[in-house]
Amino acid sequence: MQHDTSPHVVLLGGKKVKAQCAGLVLAYCRRLFVQYSPVFTRFEARVFLDAAFQFMDGICPRCIIDNTSVLVAHGSGPEADIAPEMERFGHIFGVTFIPHVVGDADRKAKIERNFSYVEGNFLAGRTFTDWQDLNEQAKKWCTEIANQKLKRSLGMSPEAAYLMEKPHLHPLPPYIPPVYLTLYRTVDVAGYVSVDTNRYSVPERLVGKEVEIHKLWDRVEVFFKNQKVADHPRLLDQRQTRITEKGHHPPLNRQRAHEGPCPEEATLLGQNAWLDPFVKELKRRSHGRAVKQLRRLLDLKRTYPPAAFEKALAEALQYGLYDLTRLEKLILSQVAGDFFTIEEEEEP
Repeated sequence: MQHDTSPHVVLLGGKKVKAQCAGLVLAYCRRLFVQYSPVFTRFEARVFLDAAFQFMDGICPRCIIDNTSVLVAHGSGPEADIAPEMERFGHIFGVTFIPHVVGDADRKAKIERNFSYVEGNFLAGRTFTDWQDLNEQAKKWCTEIANQKLKRSLGMSPEAAYLMEKPHLHPLPPYIPPVYLTLYRTVDVAGYVSVDTNRYSVPERLVGKEVEIHKLWDRVEVFFKNQKVADHPRLLDQRQTRITEKGHHPPLNRQRAHEGPCPEEATLLGQNAWLDPFVKELKRRSHGRAVKQLRRLLDLKRTYPPAAFEKALAEALQYGLYDLTRLEKLILSQVAGDFFTIEEEEEP
C-alpha cells in the first residue's frame, strides 16, 4: 500500500477552505480511497487509516509513506523510527509503515499521481455543506468513478483488479477498536470543558470535577467515574465556540424571580388597616419592588412594640411622611417614656 497527503482548496459552506487530502492506494490494483480533514496530525492519521483499511476490506503488510513527522518519530528512510502510537496502531492491523528513501519519491508515485486526478475531477465544480458531506461525496466518488475507470497500465479498472488481489490481502482484525484521543479536563465554573479552543457543556453538578474526554473524529464524549455524562457533535473547523446540551444547565429564571410581591411585602400586608396603605404608597415612591425599603419597614415592625409602631404609622399617614428614618423617630417618641429613662437636668 502507499499513503500520502496533499493540501487542497475546497468550497465548504460557501467559503474557500484549505483542507488536507489523505489518500491510500493498493499498489497492485490501484484501488483508491481519499478523505479530507482540516488538519492532519497523528490523530487524523489514525482516523484516516482506520477508514481506509475498512474501505479496502483487507490489508497489505507493508505501507510505504513519506518521511513526514506525522508518522515518523526520528530518522528517515526504511531505518526511521515510527512514532510509538502509530506503530501500536499498525500492530492492531498487522501493518508496518516504511518511509521511502530520501530522494526516492517514486516509491509512492502511485498515490501522488492520484492527487492531481482528485483535484481535477472530484473537486472541480463541486461544493460541500460541511466536512461530513465532503467526505461522503469523496467516498462515493472513489467507489463509483475513480475505481471504475479503466487503467491502461492494468488493462482493466481498479475495481476489477481488486477482485483478483482481494484473496491475497490480510484480513481485518475481528475487533477494530474506535479511534479516539483521551484528554482530561476540569469542568470550569460555567459548566463547560474545553477541547481545541471550543467549549462543550457538562451537567452543572460536575463543576470543579475532573472528567475524561474521548475526542473522536466527529464527536466529543465526556465521562465521569466511567459513566458517560455528555455526548456532543465535534466542532471541526470552528474556534472559540460554545455548544450547550439541553438539560445540562437549568435556566436561572431571573425574570420569574422578580415577578409578584417580594417576601417582605407578603409578610407586611394584611396586618392592620394602617400598614397596607403605607406599604402601597412606599412602593409607589420607590424603584422596582422596593425590597430594600420594605425590608427596613419589616425590621422596624419587629423591633418596636406593636402599639407604638401603629401610632407612629397612623401619624405618618396623616402627615404624608414616608421617610423611614422619620418614621423611626416617631416610633421612638412614642416609646421614650416607657422604655427609656429621661432625666431632666436640675436647675442650680
